[in-house]
Amino acid sequence: MSEQTRDASTAPGRRVVVVGAGMAGVQTAVALREQGFTGTVTLIGAEPHQPYDRPPLSKAVLLGKSEGSAFDVDFEALGIELQLGREALGVRSAEHELDTEAGPVPYDVLVLATGAEPIRLPGAEGVPGVHLLRTLDDAERLRPVLARQHDIVVVGAGWIGAEFATAAREAGCAVTVVEAADRPLAGALPAEVAAPMTSWYADAGASLRTHARVERIEPGSVVLDDGARLPAGAVVVGIGARPATAWLADSGIDLGVHREVVADDHLRTSAPDVYAVGDCASFPSGRYGERLLVHHWDNALQGPRTVAANIIGEATGEPPAVYDPVPYFWSEQFGRFVQYAGHHTSADTTLWRGDPSGPAWSVCWLRDNRLVALLAVGRPRDLAQGRRLIEAGTPMDPGLLADPARPLKAATA
Repeated sequence: MSEQTRDASTAPGRRVVVVGAGMAGVQTAVALREQGFTGTVTLIGAEPHQPYDRPPLSKAVLLGKSEGSAFDVDFEALGIELQLGREALGVRSAEHELDTEAGPVPYDVLVLATGAEPIRLPGAEGVPGVHLLRTLDDAERLRPVLARQHDIVVVGAGWIGAEFATAAREAGCAVTVVEAADRPLAGALPAEVAAPMTSWYADAGASLRTHARVERIEPGSVVLDDGARLPAGAVVVGIGARPATAWLADSGIDLGVHREVVADDHLRTSAPDVYAVGDCASFPSGRYGERLLVHHWDNALQGPRTVAANIIGEATGEPPAVYDPVPYFWSEQFGRFVQYAGHHTSADTTLWRGDPSGPAWSVCWLRDNRLVALLAVGRPRDLAQGRRLIEAGTPMDPGLLADPARPLKAATA
């Protein structure tokens, strides 16, 4: 790249505005600086708090082991302007302006990184004692609830429900988890894989009620549709999240079936000079042959590097970077470290490594004898090796793969 071209692409007058001050937004701003962008970078967040990481909210912050989880980023030193407590209202792409409650913000390049918001339980809004767990304020409202050791009902046995139930049991609360499906993690894992996780609740002293729907919430209790009444000093709703894109409804930016921003494989949206990254955006995966919407921390960490590279590369003639990761996430629940890499829906073979009734086991999903996804419970080495094998598309020997004593990397065909 010539110096003249580099100067054109990173000219101080070029303005990048990032909407959303969570992991994806912060990492986009940081990646721009790390990759040499010298124009202005403005990071706009709806919350008044210094930008913070979300995973500790359901763990250390909730249990009072940490006062916060602010990112260790010196925004001033990086020349990143923070505008916090400023809600975005819309985008006028023809004018290259972001509308906010404090007035319009002009941009040359806009990055949408507004993340996801929790789905609310119908009829529960405004009811005293009903909580969500998504923001720092949510965690701070819940911390004294756990400290008082209330009877707690958790609605939803997904990832966040299990993690909150874990923290509540650690705090000494009586916990009942209510799940409409027949098993925990019904929306994330096949029945035979999620089934062994059912016993984890009882092992931790929590009650799990499946096939159970909330009819209504009353002061001090939750009433189920079968008439059962559960004591509840507090109710925590964890029934999923949806992309936080309602503010884009009239912006002319294409949204998908889940109301997510539809991005291409370079994370560009349908609007010129507008990118989208993290929980609010889906992208086409060449690896898996379908569009993915990934609501996990690692996606919000990896995607910004592609966005930054493509913003800088726009004016340089550099080929745009393609975003096609192996999705990854982890969860700590009931004394177990659960990790998942890949995307299993297209698999034609499922193999188990180890006894699922024990403390450590893995599940491998293959397509045409190539690993496409892996779930590891207490087997971090399986996850680390499996993630690399998925990325490489290495042919595997199913017979060797099923032997839990054999390292994954030694089970290749």
